[in-house]
Amino acid sequence: MRKRLKITCCSLALLGLVLLLIGCGSSNEQSETDTSENESASESEEKADEPKEEGNVLDSSTESDETTPEDSNDTSSNSEEASNGNSSNTSESEENNDPLAEYSAEEIEYARVWLQLGPNQEIEELNVHRISAGELINPDDETSAVYPEDVIQLAGSRLVDGSVTYSSNGDGTINVYNVPLRWDGNAEVDENFMQEYTEGIIEDAEEVYVEPGDAEEVKRLIRIMKIHN
Repeated sequence: MRKRLKITCCSLALLGLVLLLIGCGSSNEQSETDTSENESASESEEKADEPKEEGNVLDSSTESDETTPEDSNDTSSNSEEASNGNSSNTSESEENNDPLAEYSAEEIEYARVWLQLGPNQEIEELNVHRISAGELINPDDETSAVYPEDVIQLAGSRLVDGSVTYSSNGDGTINVYNVPLRWDGNAEVDENFMQEYTEGIIEDAEEVYVEPGDAEEVKRLIRIMKIHN
């Protein structure tokens, strides 16, 4: 009976010891698990606190958005070239649209004046004579008055074609002098007649606006024009 009791006590003691060891093992494992979880949580918090390395992404975005001085200069140059190109194209277009672009302003003026004021439009040639200020209105009479300014005399190749004598004002208008193409001498006139007559020509000069006229007719007159100095 005592042996059984001893065995029973020993068994109980041994069982208690086993349970104690199991309990300690479970406690240690739980402790290790808790420690591991705490360490993981700490590492996660540290990583969360660390700044994210997005510098490269920001830098690349910033660099792509920024415009360098060279790019700005290139853009400005391209704009200027485009503007110059447009201006050049506009000038060429205007020249192509102007049928008189190949002729000088003087030639166009002479033709327009004759087209508007010339007595005969069916002429074979248009002669242009440039007369300086101070020259006699009637070159055959020394008592004649003189031109107060440079004038242009337009005439055909024949007397019947008539003439136009004028000075240009440079604003689209001219001063027309009623000067005959040929002077007839007359010994019976008063000696002061020519002076008074030519002075009257100067005083009676008429200002006239010159019309542009038909471009094709202007070109026709320029082609038969002869300019004499």
